[in-house]
Amino acid sequence: MDNIANRRLDFLRNRVGQPMSDSISPLGRWLRGTVRRAEYGHLVVDFLIREEMTNPAGILHGGAAAAMLDDLIGTMVFALGREYAYTSVNLNIDFLNAARIDEIVTATAEVVREGKNIVHCEGRIMGKDGKIVAKCTTNLIQTSIKLII
Repeated sequence: MDNIANRRLDFLRNRVGQPMSDSISPLGRWLRGTVRRAEYGHLVVDFLIREEMTNPAGILHGGAAAAMLDDLIGTMVFALGREYAYTSVNLNIDFLNAARIDEIVTATAEVVREGKNIVHCEGRIMGKDGKIVAKCTTNLIQTSIKLII
């Protein structure tokens, strides 16, 4: 792991137990996740399900669940220390169980295959009862945007 990856990973590790209120992602700041664990290629964050994240039935909206997973995976890939930004080219998601307002769910992102131009990842959201709320696979591709951070 190079110095850039170490710095980015340390940024996340220093926030364990704290909300991601200083995330580089505006959506990440809105989601207000709390970092639980950060390792190279692996990130765990808790989210409190707020009313504005739910559908009319009072359960986690599929779009909000997808946003959690996409943002979490993007943050984890950022922490790999790549010189260029990566962006999702697909996000395949399955919604398996409900999560309700005021419930805390735990989302996990991991790298499955780290290629030069494409990074393949998996993510999942788990309810407090241990049931999978949603799970996904995604591919991110290197862009031409050079990262300064």
